[in-house]
Amino acid sequence: MTIDEITTYLKASSSEKFKKNIIKLGIPAEHTIGVPTSELRKFARKLPKDKDFLMELWQTNYHECRILAVLALKPKDCTDEDISYFMSGIISWDLCDLFCKSILIKQSDFDHFIRDWINSDELFYKRAAFTLIASTSTHASLSISEIKDYLKMIADYSDDDRLLVKKAASWALRELGKTNEEAKNLAIEAAETMQKEDSKAKNWIAKDALKELTLLVQAPGRSRLISSKSKMGKEV
Repeated sequence: MTIDEITTYLKASSSEKFKKNIIKLGIPAEHTIGVPTSELRKFARKLPKDKDFLMELWQTNYHECRILAVLALKPKDCTDEDISYFMSGIISWDLCDLFCKSILIKQSDFDHFIRDWINSDELFYKRAAFTLIASTSTHASLSISEIKDYLKMIADYSDDDRLLVKKAASWALRELGKTNEEAKNLAIEAAETMQKEDSKAKNWIAKDALKELTLLVQAPGRSRLISSKSKMGKEV
């Protein structure tokens, strides 16, 4: 399979309607083909897993090709230098989150990315830090001490009015709170403290997170808390 064959296939599978949706994410029209992510996930399974080939695919600058590259890459093949290269080319929240959940969270020392980026002025580096915190609680067994540390980081570094940052910070708060009852109470306490601060961004994040945190319940057979509004949550 060649790069040209991949782009030809993608263009044949494109949708003008979906392309318009992608452009709304901030992706320039010339870098957009218009293929749904669900279709890309299926196609990614057929791609060679060679890093050099996937780097070349990334360098086409097509949004869909970059999604394919991330889906096909082996996390263990990515060095810190590779990660810096990929991060420098991310210009949308969907690719940022996918890269975090598919590659970064599977690195042996992903925590240093959180600590390096959480105070960054660069939009997608900062969003990535909060996205990684959100992903951490579902990929690792966190101690209460670690949860408290992450909650403090959210409180300390979330004074940022950019919507993509605020949404990621709220997501991080909510995911940490789903770990267990003690974590839920700690997350609610952190959010309530943020509500009292003189920061519109922190107030927004706290209010948004509390909408879900206050509804979390423990369902039988589930290790993580779920919303009391969900089908299983209503049975608790």
